[in-house]
Amino acid sequence: MERGLARNTTLAYVSDMEQFLAYLESRGQDPLKARRGDLEDYLWDLKTKKGLQASSLFRKIETLRSFYSFQAAERRVAANPAAELRTPRRPALLPQYLTAEEVGRLLAAPAGASYEALRLRVMIEFLYATGMRVSELLALKAEYVNLQDGWVRVLGKGSKERLIPVHERARALLRQFLQIRQRRFPRAADAEIFLNRRGRRLSRIQFWRDLRALAKRARLEGKVHPHVLRHTFATHLLQGGADLRSVQEMLGHSSLATTQIYTHLEKSGLKQAHKMHHPRG
Repeated sequence: MERGLARNTTLAYVSDMEQFLAYLESRGQDPLKARRGDLEDYLWDLKTKKGLQASSLFRKIETLRSFYSFQAAERRVAANPAAELRTPRRPALLPQYLTAEEVGRLLAAPAGASYEALRLRVMIEFLYATGMRVSELLALKAEYVNLQDGWVRVLGKGSKERLIPVHERARALLRQFLQIRQRRFPRAADAEIFLNRRGRRLSRIQFWRDLRALAKRARLEGKVHPHVLRHTFATHLLQGGADLRSVQEMLGHSSLATTQIYTHLEKSGLKQAHKMHHPRG
């Protein structure tokens, strides 16, 4: 946590270390006496027996490097045995996103008139309107949203704060939801906006379940997950002519290179552009 990592990232590193220590324990090895070859054996085991892909192995190696770097700094080991580990090349996968028509189908899918149904509709609308991470949305409180001027204050990774504009359609839906929420949970004014039926902060798992059920009704099963709405937000802004720097700021990316992956276009869009503008199209 000293490095300012997000909670989910920290938990992933803890899980990685627990797995590594359990592996060494099964072989009767002291982690402070492990050598580079021992670490390579561990990673090979993960790749061949566990079937881990390059992206997961990359994180495992980063965890080992951080762990042994700390141990070396504390002089518990003479040198960092993970320093020279070769990281696998991660494939540059393009992010999945929804078309405007698919977003419309998702928002128009019948969900009912209950508190839970309206909560889901507002959450989807806000994710698509702002590009927030799900963790940021679940942590959102009413005081962070300026409904009059149309912006939301988001506390992102590394405790970095940013402001994101919010269009009127999403704000109007949130106003409606907040009225219902106030009647249902009158003593929870200072809590997070999105609460479960017991008046506690909604979990990622519950949101994912609700979203998956709605996607099934919209005939988008298998295409929709929480992060795809963030990808969709960025992609549609860039396709609409937004500049890369503005999208980077709204997404909260520290590096412009991270945002550049969204500059891809649908194949159908490329074909249409080619047909319209090529002399022999």
